[in-house]
Amino acid sequence: MPGRDARLQVMPEEPPHVIVLTGGFGDEVARAVVAPGTPGHAAVVTEFGQGIVGEAGQLDRKALADLVFTDRDSRHRLEAIVHPLVRAQVASRFAKEAPGALCIYEVPLWAESGADMQADAVVVVDAPDETRMARLVSRGMTPADVSQRMGSQAGRAERLEHADYVVDNSGTEADLEAAVIALWRQLKIAK
Repeated sequence: MPGRDARLQVMPEEPPHVIVLTGGFGDEVARAVVAPGTPGHAAVVTEFGQGIVGEAGQLDRKALADLVFTDRDSRHRLEAIVHPLVRAQVASRFAKEAPGALCIYEVPLWAESGADMQADAVVVVDAPDETRMARLVSRGMTPADVSQRMGSQAGRAERLEHADYVVDNSGTEADLEAAVIALWRQLKIAK
């Protein structure tokens, strides 16, 4: 079954003027802005204390996740630190590209963190909550952990409210590929 990581992997060959930053890029940036020695790391530690710092000085991601996915206020405080730093890095990356380039940035939590980012179009890759739950459980998460995380995120209706385009991800990988290719063609024509 396709999931988050399958979405942009099915993109057709992109021409040189198309820049694709996948969710993996965002994950890398989010880790980099809170790496030991960075202002982001210092701000997170100041906000949440030494209990979220691992033995090597890095953030203990599990301890931090346990905190922020059980306490909405803590999650908002963390997002207030990390999201502006990530947005600045992404904006810097896009600013380095050629004028007129088609830039695609996969943001897993757009409604929660990126809705104020400037974008010409927002594509939501959608699947019913039951499908999302089953996929995450099949990857080793417990149903309770999945429910907790999904409960801390924007609901399906809120995500769809932000969409200019919706790609259905409730079917097979072949279905997803066909939907992405159709959207890709539509976006290229619009560009």
